[in-house]
Amino acid sequence: MMSSLEELGKRAAEAKYALQVLSSEQKNAALEAVAGAFLARKQEMLSANEKDLKAGEENGMHPGLLDRLRLTEDRIQAMADGLIEITELPDPLGEVLECFDRPNGLHISKLRVPFGVIGIIYESRPNVTADAFGLCFKTGNAVILKGGKDALYSNIAISRIIRETLAEEGITEDAVLLITDTDRQVTNDFMKLNRYVDVLIPRGGAGLIRAVVENSTIPVIETGTGNCHIYIDEDADIEKAVPIVLNAKTQRIGVCNSCESLVIHEKIADKVLPALGEALREKKVEMRGDEKVRALLPDCLAATEEDYGTEYLDYIISMKTVASTEEAIAHINRYTTRHSDAIITENKDHARLFLQCVDSACVYVNASTRFTDGFEFGFGAEIGISTQKLHARGPMGLKELTTYKYTITGNGQIRP
Repeated sequence: MMSSLEELGKRAAEAKYALQVLSSEQKNAALEAVAGAFLARKQEMLSANEKDLKAGEENGMHPGLLDRLRLTEDRIQAMADGLIEITELPDPLGEVLECFDRPNGLHISKLRVPFGVIGIIYESRPNVTADAFGLCFKTGNAVILKGGKDALYSNIAISRIIRETLAEEGITEDAVLLITDTDRQVTNDFMKLNRYVDVLIPRGGAGLIRAVVENSTIPVIETGTGNCHIYIDEDADIEKAVPIVLNAKTQRIGVCNSCESLVIHEKIADKVLPALGEALREKKVEMRGDEKVRALLPDCLAATEEDYGTEYLDYIISMKTVASTEEAIAHINRYTTRHSDAIITENKDHARLFLQCVDSACVYVNASTRFTDGFEFGFGAEIGISTQKLHARGPMGLKELTTYKYTITGNGQIRP
């Protein structure tokens, strides 16, 4: 099987050179054409997705994962809109990050350039196929995709539409390559394809991400799971707190930026929990809390140590009371996956301390964690949410899919 992967790697490596010389106008025209093809051929995608959904239901797939897998006309429209939004963003390639002259007359420039070939391993979210193509293509990168077997038919349909449309535009189809073999060994072999792939990005659950980080010989940009917290401070405005928590928890459960854990200052618990409990009950959210929470919410189950560190992707939320903002920060830093955490407060000093000390990629004051998203940040479609600290952190848009190189211009200089 490695020979087949080697072939894909070679094709991607050849394609990257053709992509790097495309003009912004050529790339934007191709992205617009693919967006139009998504809408014109949406039934093709929906039919393929129906096969994946049926198989998922038969295999007892979790409702949260089924939600991630599902394509609808609105989601296809969003995929197309995402590509159009990318065309409206500045092309980062060629940006001069800095330039300077040396005393010997050498002129040195630091320029933004593509990585070359990007590999992406992801689970049951077929929209990632479109997002990954759009961002990689705009930044002059070829991309090799390894989606989960749960979304195989959907990914094949989407990648086929992209490749056929690129060919019609006179651009190499190998800008995007999809690995369709679902054997786990193929995934392991893909992680070793460092001869051709410049960077590998995993998107999915904790198990997938850990496997890639531990086994890849390709440099990895780690995207993280989302055990996201909201802390309701003693100086919180309850009128803000309840809608924010409800939105972060229930607006869409199967996503990494939904709220899984709630931290409440004990001085405001008796004021906020009755209203919040009623709102969560209406949304059928199961509550799991400590003793102080359960004293105020009799139908709340007892939370375990495991609950505080769990990304549920379900209608479940954990709750913990604390005696201070410092204790809230300590609790969050202990259990966070360093994705997105928020404080609800009218106290500027508490907000400042929270922003400074919570060790996550995105830290909010008085807003839902659901905004951690490339679209919401104005980056266009995102490749993922990076929870690491090298090169990229938070929503990864166009600039995060580039590196830089130095160009040096002389006039006959030699080193003495």
